[in-house]
Amino acid sequence: MTINRIRTGIAAAIATVLALGALVGCSSDTDEPATSADGVRITEQWVKAAPSGMTAAFGELTNDTDQEIRVVSASSPAAGRVELHEVVASDTGAMTMRPKDGGMAIPANGTSTLRPGGDHLMLFDLPAAITPGQDVTFELTLSDGSTTTFTAQARDFPGADEDYAPGHGGDAPAASTTPQHGA
Repeated sequence: MTINRIRTGIAAAIATVLALGALVGCSSDTDEPATSADGVRITEQWVKAAPSGMTAAFGELTNDTDQEIRVVSASSPAAGRVELHEVVASDTGAMTMRPKDGGMAIPANGTSTLRPGGDHLMLFDLPAAITPGQDVTFELTLSDGSTTTFTAQARDFPGADEDYAPGHGGDAPAASTTPQHGA
């Protein structure tokens, strides 16, 4: 062997050892995900079928990490816009729907339920009907900037009995208008 071949072989061996060392050095002794999205799962997801206007989506959000994860926004190609909503009792005791300030928290190693009459994803300005059996895609943005997507199947649902908070009725003009989206 020539001296150049030996040097080339040694250089290649050193490069391999360094590359393996870098890979090992990048690994973690914990099972923590790289982003919040890696630690979030959604199950039991569904969206209320609607002919037009607005509707809502529901499901069970699970956080498999040791840190709280916060959903800060959502989007779907099935809607002109999606808002994070909650349903709370108004001063008169009536159930009122409104945007959820600060997003939706999913507790560490816990769950957060999106359900009719509670927290939910509100879809506005539907460009087309959402029909029973249709799959609707969503993207959730988390507080660390990561995103996760899921698909929810549309189903018939008669709706709940809450009002809109003043100024938050989508195409409903006043707080006393009952929503037709089933939240």
